[in-house]
Amino acid sequence: MIKNTLTGKQKGFLRSMGMKLEPVVMIGKDGVTPQVVTSAKEAITKRELIKVRVLQNCAEMPDDAITMLAERINANLVQIIGHNGLLFRRNYDKPKIELPNSKKAEK
Repeated sequence: MIKNTLTGKQKGFLRSMGMKLEPVVMIGKDGVTPQVVTSAKEAITKRELIKVRVLQNCAEMPDDAITMLAERINANLVQIIGHNGLLFRRNYDKPKIELPNSKKAEK
């Protein structure tokens, strides 16, 4: 099951960051293979936020393939648009992205 620990505000923040990213993981005709999972784990550990692209020749539907990859690497699924997906997983050892606080600032 995909963990969904992000608030709407945090997802919006990550979506805005994701607009500038190029896909670093490609899912091809063989679908979500162990090599794709390994590649995604390495990339998300290093970057925390990655963009994934499902190629046209993939037998699986893009939503299914991206959701399956998110589950296998234990990442938050931020969004799926067309053949692209955005995945986030916090690296607690070396955090790179500062998420906005989920609580409203007290007045």
